[in-house]
Amino acid sequence: MKEFKFKIGGTDYIATVEDLKGGNMQVTVNGQTYQVEIPQTKANGPRPASSAPVAAQAGGPKNVVSELPGTVTAVNVSAGQHVKRGDVLLVIEAMKMANDIVSEVDGTVQRVAVASGQSVNQGDMLVEMVADYVAAEAPALAPKPAPAAPAGVSAAPTMSASAPAGSKTVTAPLPGSITKISVKVGDRVSTGDTVLMMEAMKMENSITAETGGTVKAILCKEGEQVQSGQALVELD
Repeated sequence: MKEFKFKIGGTDYIATVEDLKGGNMQVTVNGQTYQVEIPQTKANGPRPASSAPVAAQAGGPKNVVSELPGTVTAVNVSAGQHVKRGDVLLVIEAMKMANDIVSEVDGTVQRVAVASGQSVNQGDMLVEMVADYVAAEAPALAPKPAPAAPAGVSAAPTMSASAPAGSKTVTAPLPGSITKISVKVGDRVSTGDTVLMMEAMKMENSITAETGGTVKAILCKEGEQVQSGQALVELD
């Protein structure tokens, strides 16, 4: 079970997250318990190889859907309005917390699919948008095999993102993005100390150490997308 402490609008909240079977979690916020379904992300299939760079495309849909059930409490945009990345499009109240729904791109609002006071479910369309551009991705190059070590010389060990068996690790309680790492290798932490911050379900969450120890390795970086159960910090 993971515990998070955060502040919204000057109010303190304490939330606990417990993994359940079938991709569900039990979330308790200030004593109120909710059953939360975590959507499973399908792995992307292999892309066709290409030696030529991919040109950026002009324009493209970038629709905004609800990431969790709740009630729309404010709509800040209208059809035809141009918005910048990070602008708050609307506000949804879920689990007694107000969540800002922001634009991930610069773009133009085509249609607002909800109204203030409307209840929405996870996956419901909120805002239809067209992005100013679609960032093109360069084709990933296959890694070159490491050269063989000379005779009599041992090859350098390969570092793994997973923590060794038996070590004390801090893991991600649910999918999200690392926004801040608060410790460094060699730091001493106590039980309950915040080791990093993670954004999940449009909320900033403090990830704390469940046991005391010394930071041996940091297995993630700021801005990285992580999955539920992924090792983040290894402690001695």
